[in-house]
Amino acid sequence: MGKLTTHVLDTTSGRPASGVGVKLFSMENGRHLVATAVTNEDGRTEAALLEGETFRSGTYELEFSVGQYFQAAGTSQSDPPFLDNVVIQVTLSGDDNYHVPLLVSPWSYSTYRGS
Repeated sequence: MGKLTTHVLDTTSGRPASGVGVKLFSMENGRHLVATAVTNEDGRTEAALLEGETFRSGTYELEFSVGQYFQAAGTSQSDPPFLDNVVIQVTLSGDDNYHVPLLVSPWSYSTYRGS
């Protein structure tokens, strides 16, 4: 069975982003919350968001609460934050392992399919 993992890097400080709230939504038949997590000191969630029996092919949205993170870190440049919740929509299929990193600053973000 496949799995879905993520991690968040703060490109402003050049460090892992600890304490970022992550929500995972399934987009099949509407938007439904599947999992929640908070990143640890390494910027990673403690467990995979989907794995084993919970992993199903389909379209999902990862929602990262980066606005709260940057405000708590004291690096937010605006109030309200320019980037509040970053949403990344992905389509998972088969039994592959998917890793979706988020590289983020108060003004920009990028992502890619990691390994």
